[in-house]
Amino acid sequence: MNKSYQAVMSRKNEIMKKSVGIDYKVLEYGRLSFDYEGLMKNVPYDLEDIAKIQSETKVGKTPLFELKNLTALVRKYAPKGKGARIFIKDEAANCSGSFKDRRASLSVYHAKKIGFKGVIAATSGNYGAAVAAQAAQRGIKCIVVQEVYDSRKVGQPEILEKARKCEAYGAEVVQLTVGPELFYVFLTLLEETGYFNASLYTPYSIAGIETLGYEVAAEIKEREGKFPDAVVITHAGGGNVTGTARGVLKAGAKDTKIIGASVDLTGLHMASDNDFNKKSFTTGHTGFGVPFAVWPDRSDVPRNAARPLRYLDRYVTVTQGEVFYTTELLAQLEGLERGPAGNTSLAAAIALAKEMDEDQIIVVQETEYTGAGKHPLAQLSFARKNGIEVKIGNPVENIPGKTIVIPENLGQMGYKEIDLNELRKSYIRNAVNTYDVKEVEEVDVEFLAEDIKWTKENVIKILNEFSVKVK
Repeated sequence: MNKSYQAVMSRKNEIMKKSVGIDYKVLEYGRLSFDYEGLMKNVPYDLEDIAKIQSETKVGKTPLFELKNLTALVRKYAPKGKGARIFIKDEAANCSGSFKDRRASLSVYHAKKIGFKGVIAATSGNYGAAVAAQAAQRGIKCIVVQEVYDSRKVGQPEILEKARKCEAYGAEVVQLTVGPELFYVFLTLLEETGYFNASLYTPYSIAGIETLGYEVAAEIKEREGKFPDAVVITHAGGGNVTGTARGVLKAGAKDTKIIGASVDLTGLHMASDNDFNKKSFTTGHTGFGVPFAVWPDRSDVPRNAARPLRYLDRYVTVTQGEVFYTTELLAQLEGLERGPAGNTSLAAAIALAKEMDEDQIIVVQETEYTGAGKHPLAQLSFARKNGIEVKIGNPVENIPGKTIVIPENLGQMGYKEIDLNELRKSYIRNAVNTYDVKEVEEVDVEFLAEDIKWTKENVIKILNEFSVKVK
């Protein structure tokens, strides 16, 4: 069998069908549409089933805490009558220490159930640890393919720690330098081993996160007598937003605002050898958040089950310095040492809470464990070694890849609003260019409107701007 890069990538659909059991082709219709809900129905488990499966391997039912001390501090810097109550879902309580355990649990369970001897995942870390922990408990093998090093053979402390964690759970870890070969190696291993594809972007992965959104909404409703006004979700590849939002909706919280949050790493390219080690943590940033919002199907599967624009009401960014400051606040005010990457959404929630009424509730839907390589001091020291200036000051002076500016006080914390309409336009442009269409059908317009949460009129207007006709 030809194992050249081009040959393997050309067999992607075939490999995916064998390794996931989904024929993506049967879901496609029109010129560029596919049956999204049909894709999700490939998961033969409902929310109750998934919760039971997760409970067997120490996943789910994580604590929900009200951050009363942090809320009190926010109100000191907020206008009178403002300062929403901040709650946080402590996903570090899952067995491997992050919400990714929910994501991995269903894939590994299903792989074992239908007879696969092992699972493979391509990831920089937390998800790999989650898949490895689940595989260990289910008694099947696990391979984690991981981008670790730049061309100098230098790896980030966080990624190196995650590799050790994967190995501690018994997984085989295949370490690579940054570059385009990640998915190639991943696909090659799937062919060679016949293992199950525990990809971040299959419907099994997304369905596993739905329990998180459901718990957030249902627990707030039970405790406070109403659903949360807003849920803030760390956004990278889109699965966290998608799964959590679907769970919130399934709980009946139709009016809860879904807000995505990323660290602003504008100007840094995640596949660049030069830029790879200039980010302080490996996920939750615009290097993944924006590309995966404007074209989800760039992933290793033919059709990504993570569709962030389908669910987002708002999308905001914060700076690296604000996330590090938030990590310190959470530890010193609330006694929770978590993150830092998982505190991206908390940093955004602090800024958003200052604008919301005191009787409103904003929920941060995840934390993640903190270890030696994930600790702020390790990450800031690594930043300095890579020529990045770290200082105290106004975070608006932050320049990704050059400076990390840690706020002097909470009053300096803010956010940048990302224009979702601009992302929607980019999504349509990518769809048109990818499938090289000059004409689309009415069903394509309907699909696009659903997939980017926009009106059909707006979709048609942008299609016309790109010289695409609607039949």
